[in-house]
Order: sequence, then structure tokens, then C-alpha cells
Amino acid sequence: MHGEYKVPGGKLVVVDLENQGGVLRGVRVAGDFFLEPDEAIAAIDAALEGAPADTDATGLAARIEAALPEGTVMYGITAEGVAVAVRRALAQATDWTDYDWQFIHAGPQAPALHMALDEVLTTEVAAGRRPPTLRVWEWGAPAVIIGSFQSLRNEVDAEGAARHGVTVVRRISGGGAMFVEAGNTITYSLSVPSSLVSGLSFADSYAYLDEWVLEALGDMGIKAWYQPLNDIATDVGKIAGAAQKRMVGPDGGPGAILHHVTMSYDIDAGKMLEVLRIGKEKMSDKGTKSAKKRVDPLRRQTGLPREAVIDRMVQSFHDRYGLAPGSVTGEELARAEELAATKFSSAEWTARVP
Repeated sequence: MHGEYKVPGGKLVVVDLENQGGVLRGVRVAGDFFLEPDEAIAAIDAALEGAPADTDATGLAARIEAALPEGTVMYGITAEGVAVAVRRALAQATDWTDYDWQFIHAGPQAPALHMALDEVLTTEVAAGRRPPTLRVWEWGAPAVIIGSFQSLRNEVDAEGAARHGVTVVRRISGGGAMFVEAGNTITYSLSVPSSLVSGLSFADSYAYLDEWVLEALGDMGIKAWYQPLNDIATDVGKIAGAAQKRMVGPDGGPGAILHHVTMSYDIDAGKMLEVLRIGKEKMSDKGTKSAKKRVDPLRRQTGLPREAVIDRMVQSFHDRYGLAPGSVTGEELARAEELAATKFSSAEWTARVP
């Protein structure tokens, strides 16, 4: 069995092993990390050898930590990272490069249609009828996108939204509310097979699925990192928020994951504060007193046009994993348009948590 895991902000860890009678055998850890002293790598292998195959990542990491020689220095590698690579090997996780990725970037579309397309395309990936897909959105109208479990009245100032012509829609994933405007926002979705994140915790899957965009931002001069659970941050503020929805496959099969991210290229903070109700608890949790300080737009940090930022992001994905031009099929679009009308535009769905 073979497992790989790139430690967030670190290096690639590779593990080869066998599961013999419910225990790990023939464990070999490798990668492009740095580790001193040399005998530490043998200590890691020995710590994992004979471990019960059902040991979780926390337990595996503890075995590794206990076995490391005194004074061991690990750079680009962590005990937790090795443990995750082991779990991915045992789960027979797939890798980004195992797939023929498809790229979709259409013209501006209504907010409700974007919600529906996410559901339809990810359902198709879960059923094996569509390859893993990266979709970049273009917004046809300003909107507030609230999380699946958020209270509508607690998150949105209805009078402010009406005054500014802002559409309110509810997505199928959890997480917080996002204020978006055409030209000021970069939004993308990944619809991927569940096997891509096999062996990862729910929290780790967020960082894993956006490692590529952190590197793309780095190429543009922005040092960004994941701030658990679902923010992408820099030293001057948050620039993006992510959310996920897991979907089962046909007959309860492995299924697929929808992972979507909204990034602030620019923002009208005054308008946002008139439309969103941003509570004191949320501000306290983020360590700031002002919502205006929470978000630092990409326009200011990159100095690049929005289109150039998108192009660089997409090119980075292409260079890492491959990416072929694609489109929404006629059948997929018809299903999405029906869902947009019957579900995502309905008061019943939008106010399902009043």
C-alpha cells in the first residue's frame, strides 16, 4: 500500500507498507523533508512497524513522537503528517494526478443557479459520470450566500439587502455568510471523489484541497496559510473562506465532496456591513474589533487585475495536476436550472432556518 501527504506549509511525506493480519508491516517512510539525526528515519519506521492497522492518526503520531531520538529536528515533516500518510495508504486514497481534471469557467450566472450547479456537478462526480472538476464562478448579481445551517434573520439585514439590490441564497454546505459582488469576488468550486481525501480528518481536508491555491498566491507574492477551520489568511487579514458538503454515491457508494471558496478581490466594506449582521462574538473569535479589518482584498495585496489573479490560479492548478477545458452539459444545466427555480430560489429553502 502506498500513501502520500503534503504537510501543510511543509514537504511531501510518502509511506509504503503492508497490512498483514491487521498490523502494519514493511513500513518505509520517505519524502523531500529534512530530518536530523539520520537514525530518526529508522526510528519512525520502527515505531510504526507492528502497529494495529486500525490505529487512528493521533495514536500513530504518538508512537512516532515517543520513538524519536532525543534532539531530533524535523523540518517540513511532522509526526502528524507521517500518521496521515499512513492512514491514506491504508484507505487506498487517490492522488490529484490520478485524474483527468476538467475546468469550467462560464459567463455571469444568477446566484441561485450557482448553488444548483454545485449540487448537480458534485452529484455527477459522485456517480462517476463526470470527472473531477474545477469551476470558477462569475456572478450575475450581488448576493449574500448563507451557510446551510445559519439563521436567515440573524445573518442578513433584510432592509439593507433590499436597499442595495442584494439577492440572498442559501447554499448546501455549512459555514458562514459571504457577501459577493461581480468584479469584487473570486469564487471557485472543486467537485472531487471522496477517495481524494481518504485518510484525512474533516479539518485536514480543507487545507489539503486548497494547498494548490496557497502556492498560487505565494507565486503572486502573498504568503497565505490556512487558519482552521476554513479561512485562508495572511498577516494583514483574511482573504477567503471555504466550505464543504459531502455527498454519497449511488447505492451508498464512496461519493464525492464539494469544496468551494470565496475570495475577496475587492470589497465595499460599508455596504457589506449594511447587509450582513456580524456579531460581536464572531469579531471576538477572529481577534479583531472591526469587520472592515477582517478582510484584506487581493487587489491591494497583488496589484493585479482580477482576471490576472484568476488566470494565475488556474495556471498553477494546470501545472500541478493537469486541467482540460470543459463545460456544463445540456442535461446538467437543465437539472441545475430546475433546482435553481424550485429549491434555491424558494423562500422555503432560503428561510429553512428562519
